[in-house]
Amino acid sequence: MIRLLSSSDTRAIERLVNRGAGRDAALERQVARIVRDVRRRGDRAVLEYARRYDLLTAPLEVTPGEIARGAAEVSGDLRRAIGLAARHIRRVAARQIPQSGRVRVTGGVTIERRVTALDRVGCYVPGGRYPLPSSLLMTAIPARMAGVREVVAVCARPVPAVLAAAREAGVDRLFRVGGAHAVAALAYGTRAIPRVDKIVGPGNAWVSAAKAQVAADCAIDFYAGPSEILIVAERGEPDWIARDLLAQAEHDPQARAVLVTPNRRLAASVARRVAALVRRHLPARAALTRFGAIVLTRSLEEAVDLANRIAPEHLVCDRDSVAARVTTAGTTFVGRWSAQAAGDYTTGSNHVLPTAGAARFRGGLSAADFVRVTAVQRITRAGLARIGPAAIALAEAEGLRAHASSISVRLTS
Repeated sequence: MIRLLSSSDTRAIERLVNRGAGRDAALERQVARIVRDVRRRGDRAVLEYARRYDLLTAPLEVTPGEIARGAAEVSGDLRRAIGLAARHIRRVAARQIPQSGRVRVTGGVTIERRVTALDRVGCYVPGGRYPLPSSLLMTAIPARMAGVREVVAVCARPVPAVLAAAREAGVDRLFRVGGAHAVAALAYGTRAIPRVDKIVGPGNAWVSAAKAQVAADCAIDFYAGPSEILIVAERGEPDWIARDLLAQAEHDPQARAVLVTPNRRLAASVARRVAALVRRHLPARAALTRFGAIVLTRSLEEAVDLANRIAPEHLVCDRDSVAARVTTAGTTFVGRWSAQAAGDYTTGSNHVLPTAGAARFRGGLSAADFVRVTAVQRITRAGLARIGPAAIALAEAEGLRAHASSISVRLTS
């Protein structure tokens, strides 16, 4: 059911490492057509696509009254769970916001670091097989904590749990729309859906392709591909590890679920447990069959090196020494009690994370993604006298005489 690989199988290991290299040109062309159509025809195009793909029958926008009534349908237990998750997300996000400040570079030269929130943000909430209220919390709450003035959310199927999350997170407007047409509407604006400064949140291949299409005109968080878990372990409970792999595999038929271990007995035991569990869990079967793997390495050091090459979305490891050495993971869970699924919901850390190796250069979504950090520079006459001659020398070395002149005229006046 799940592949057993050796680290010496170079070709198979390269496929694990370079999983994000493929592109679907046909899908990208279709998405480009949808984006162009929404830009050209606005709400008419959005409504046509929403009725075709989202099976929309209700009005495009969910009213505040509908949000309140839908949230009231949620059970008390779920409402309390949403509240707990929201409190933890707020607690973590509050420590992520960059702080304004000022640096005195030299006498007469100061640089102010100015932090201001974005004006309007669009949160994409997946609404396919499993509408994800947790994704709404993970995107809207950090935006609110950062001080964003208006938070707009889109979800093709805003079930009561999503409506309860929208109310808890303080979403200003919510639209019953998803897919590439929702991304295009947020990026360029229509009469009904306002244009946003940034689009955040996970989605399927159509959503990721649309975010790539609009990225030149509207900021995005990152291109989120299929979910990933990589477990590095020398020991552990085979049943727990197998269930962690299944938990990630049920997200998507293309989800990646991999165990890397130097322990041959552990590898065999986990493989047996996966085979037994997946018979009763059909949603995970496709992903584990195609993209699941157990890699047997020659040593723990080789397992750590492979983890750094793969740069997974989620890393799970059995000890702090491994966590310290794997520096290219979107988020890391350490120890046998640190269930990765808990991080999807209630630890407070964000579950919108880089995939397909993007953890090589960034971590997950945070409140810092919703602010602008700009510099305000102040130079006095004495300050320019100190730094001007060096600036002139550099400008002349680059052949930019007007640059040099704009400084020297001040020094000689």
